[in-house]
Amino acid sequence: MRFLHTMIRVYDLDAALHFFCELLGMKEVRRRDSERGRFSLIFLETGAEGDAAQLELTWNWDEPEPYTGGRNFGHVAFAVDDVYATCERLVAGGVTILRPPRDGYMAFVRSPDGISVELLQQGERLEPREPWMSMASTGQW
Repeated sequence: MRFLHTMIRVYDLDAALHFFCELLGMKEVRRRDSERGRFSLIFLETGAEGDAAQLELTWNWDEPEPYTGGRNFGHVAFAVDDVYATCERLVAGGVTILRPPRDGYMAFVRSPDGISVELLQQGERLEPREPWMSMASTGQW
């Protein structure tokens, strides 16, 4: 058995692609548009060697309201080279860090569609440092 992908529905495709591709660094690898079904499937990968898992963004063209219940989904998790640098890039992009990497290892943010995203430091924990050490958690993740 091999893990293939996780699918999340997105309301604003441009915002979702900005978050996952520009801020987190994923790459779009394929797209399928269905004029008849009025939806698009966009598959993203990390590009890391040996990582074949994909994130499928499903965009229903005529969805009138943002999706709710993202927390019920659980979360997607990514190992990152530097959790602090990743969080700094996200903050610079306007993303709120809901659970800061106080421990040099784990952080949580939300995508524009409210999907919980866990960021885990690859390898050993980084030494705890400011501003993350004293930053309080906020909201739900």
